[in-house]
Amino acid sequence: MTGFDAVLLSYDEPMANSLHSRLQRTLGGTVKRLHGVHGMRRAYRLCAEVVDREQFFLADGDFAIDPDFDVAAVEPLDEGVSMRVWRAVNPVNGLTYGYGGLKLIRRSALREMGEAVDVLAALPGRIEFAQRTAGITRFNQSPFHAWKAGFRECAMLAWGSEYGMADGDAHQRIQAWTASHSGEFASFAASGAREGVAFAGEAARESQRFDNLNEPAWLRERFTFAHGDQAVSG
Repeated sequence: MTGFDAVLLSYDEPMANSLHSRLQRTLGGTVKRLHGVHGMRRAYRLCAEVVDREQFFLADGDFAIDPDFDVAAVEPLDEGVSMRVWRAVNPVNGLTYGYGGLKLIRRSALREMGEAVDVLAALPGRIEFAQRTAGITRFNQSPFHAWKAGFRECAMLAWGSEYGMADGDAHQRIQAWTASHSGEFASFAASGAREGVAFAGEAARESQRFDNLNEPAWLRERFTFAHGDQAVSG
């Protein structure tokens, strides 16, 4: 391990244990684990309290790191930069961008985080997007998890990216999500994407409804209502 701590943040992802072990092997040291915390904003803030260093790697519970990721080559964040995001390969639609990617983040930035639906978009300071791909985001571990990924991401893209993404880029990504056809449970990711766009339209005049995107119970209920109880929990 380099001079950075590392945390895997998981909630109910079926493969979280094995992906945690993989992350430890690749980074070459102990990766701390925060699991099952209710409330996404609260969970991210708690990550700042389990590390000992100001800058640390943060991985979601469905992130599969590339075993060839060169951790020794990672440079610390510059002054004024709160987070760096490496790209991840999307297994159902072929996109490769920051969604689900590995992060290097400041503990102090998490402690000062503001309010946003896409929680980490509310960090103070600048956010860097690295061009290198660090792994695969394995969100498609069950029908529910695949659906949830498509629903949340496309609802936020249709609403308007809180990272300042151009409308044209957001539209292209929505198109790719709604056409998802590769990998396990791709059809559920595509359905979730379409339903997420529709939800963004429904909530256009009631912005507070977007907070439901960070509520696991609400998301599971919406999935079950539309698709039956096909969810698989870890």
